[in-house]
Amino acid sequence: MTSHLNATRLAVLAMMLLTAGQTLAETPIASATFKCKDGKSIDATFYADKVDLKLSDGRTMGLPQVISGSGTRYANKDESFVFWSKGNTAFVTEGSDENMTFKDCVTGK
Repeated sequence: MTSHLNATRLAVLAMMLLTAGQTLAETPIASATFKCKDGKSIDATFYADKVDLKLSDGRTMGLPQVISGSGTRYANKDESFVFWSKGNTAFVTEGSDENMTFKDCVTGK
């Protein structure tokens, strides 16, 4: 009986920790509006491991954080859409040729 009770307590504790971790991952840690060249803009909401974007062309998307040599990089699965941010700057590349579609993006300090 005692081992069953301990197993139940461990299962409840594990569920509580998983729920707490999910809540933390779903809590925004920062948000910014980047003003870009050609009158474009990017609204970004940053989380622990992803970013949600609203682009001035009407698109919205969530991207997971991926490995970056410098700055913070977010990309879809095939990396045909990549959002880079570093400090108060950002840009977007799209397609296999990495065409920079949102460039010279800056947010206020």
